[in-house]
Amino acid sequence: MKQTLTISSESNVRADKYLAEQFSEYSRAAITKLFDLNLIKLKGKSIEPGHKLRPGAIIEYDLGPLQEKPEVIELPVLHEDDDVIVVDKPAGIISHARGRFWQEASVASFIRDKISKELDGERGGIVHRLDRATSGVMICAKNEAALKFLQKQFADRKVTKTYVAIVPGMLDPDEAIIDAGIERNSKDPKRFMVSKTGKSAQTHYVSTPAKKGYSIVTLTPKTGRTHQLRLHLLYVHHPIVGDELYGGEKASRLMLHAKSLELTMPDGKKKLFESPLPEQFAEYAA
Repeated sequence: MKQTLTISSESNVRADKYLAEQFSEYSRAAITKLFDLNLIKLKGKSIEPGHKLRPGAIIEYDLGPLQEKPEVIELPVLHEDDDVIVVDKPAGIISHARGRFWQEASVASFIRDKISKELDGERGGIVHRLDRATSGVMICAKNEAALKFLQKQFADRKVTKTYVAIVPGMLDPDEAIIDAGIERNSKDPKRFMVSKTGKSAQTHYVSTPAKKGYSIVTLTPKTGRTHQLRLHLLYVHHPIVGDELYGGEKASRLMLHAKSLELTMPDGKKKLFESPLPEQFAEYAA
């Protein structure tokens, strides 16, 4: 519901800062979403979060989207301690909400009540992402120290991530490293593409025959580019089954699963977390 608020503060205060102070039950990140949705206006016109306000100005606002209850979601937990929670993310669930629909059920919304209040925002506790269509192991941090510790490992490429994919045909050779740069597709921002000018990306794979002329491919990415595994398998002419975005044949889901994750925990111990292959893979894998 639209309401108005008369500014009674010092001049040249930022609009997002002022509203966050007035409605302290919401984070500043949440307040910023209202600007993205054109729900904060001055004299009938939408304004930016950094718009400077003067005393006496009358702001029109609508907190409606922030008052919607987030969807309730339960996820399988593989491990939990004081610092982290490791989940087995199903296909179809996003890692964290973004854009207009930030109340959509996500891994971030599942862990929201399990993490420290210092981890504010819609991505609170999210260390790394899996695509919506990809299932498997995800580790999340429960406090800021653990978040920084884990993120540094990912940035330094000290985490071993293993994925399994189903592709048509037989890869030749059956083991190799795909080295092909990746960048955003300027003609279609939702897609990425292999490019000589793209960011460096390498994936080690081992391929074994599966049922009905398909192969099951074990993938170990050396880098973590967006859509890297999907693009690299397309690059060698074996797009992942179910990956219609990148030329894969139709299937009940994207046949890509984050099977395991090995890394050093905040307590200094190295651990391996594993997720069994989803039942849909049985149709292709022996």
